[in-house]
Amino acid sequence: MRLITTILVLLLSLAPAAATEAGWALLRNGGHVVLLRHAITPGTVEPATFDIENCATQRNLSDRGKQQARKMGALFAARAETTERVLSSRYCNALETARIAFGDRLVEPFAALDQPLPGTQIDDAQKEEIMNTIRTFDGSGNLVLVTHLEIIVALTGQTAREGEAVIVRPDGEGLHILGRIVFN
Repeated sequence: MRLITTILVLLLSLAPAAATEAGWALLRNGGHVVLLRHAITPGTVEPATFDIENCATQRNLSDRGKQQARKMGALFAARAETTERVLSSRYCNALETARIAFGDRLVEPFAALDQPLPGTQIDDAQKEEIMNTIRTFDGSGNLVLVTHLEIIVALTGQTAREGEAVIVRPDGEGLHILGRIVFN
C-alpha cells in the first residue's frame, strides 16, 4: 500500500512539470496568446478603500510574488520566442507583475483585463474586447495578457494559480487551452 501511495504522489508531482514543458514548447514557436495570472499577492479581495489610481489602496505583490515575477521574466526570455506585446490589467498587482517580468517599455495597461468589482461578473462588452484583441493578434512573437482569476475563468472556464500562464487560441466564441506553465 505504501508503494502505491508513493507511486501516485510521484505521478501527480510529474504532471505539472510535463504540462509546463509542453507549454514552453508552444511558446518557443511564437504566435501564441498567454493569459498570465498576476504573481503572488496576499489576501483575496481588494480593501474597501480601493482606488485604481492608488497602489497604496490595493493588494500588491508580496516579496515572494516579486521574486515569482522576476522568475517569469527570466524564463520567458530564455525559453520562449520574443514577447511581442504585453497588455495588463490596471490593478497594481497585475501591472507590477508585468513590469517586473517584461519591463516597462512593453507593458500597456488594458482596462478590459481588470477584474470585476466584488459581487459582479465580467460583462459581455468586456469579454468581447478581450476576445477581439486575442482574435486579431497575428504576431510572430507571443502576446501576454496579465490579468486575474475571474477573467481567466470567464474566458476559459478553467482556474489558474497565481503566476500561472494559460496558453490559448480562439475557438468559436471562446478560447481553447493549448497548454499551461506553472511558475513556483
